[in-house]
Amino acid sequence: MVKGYWILGIDVHDQEKFQVYMATTSEIHKKYGARFLVRGGNHLVPEGSARSRNTIVEFPSYQSELDCWHSTEYQQAIKLRLPASKNDLVIIEGYEGPQPS
Repeated sequence: MVKGYWILGIDVHDQEKFQVYMATTSEIHKKYGARFLVRGGNHLVPEGSARSRNTIVEFPSYQSELDCWHSTEYQQAIKLRLPASKNDLVIIEGYEGPQPS
């Protein structure tokens, strides 16, 4: 089964409200098997543009990430995030094909 990923670029402009969103989504992410691979940290943007914070979340499957996104509880949690941040989100299927040698 191919894993799924959320790739996010985030600008937080109200840290207090954003923390409430993060606390709310913790159990939701756990329910759908999410695992954070990147959560903030130092980054370099040698080409193009990026938001101030970057996150990559791994899910056990593409379907599980879609289920998480469309769940009633996550859609409710988004309402907590909207006034606190500006996000770019890509929901993408993982790749398990040949790699460069």
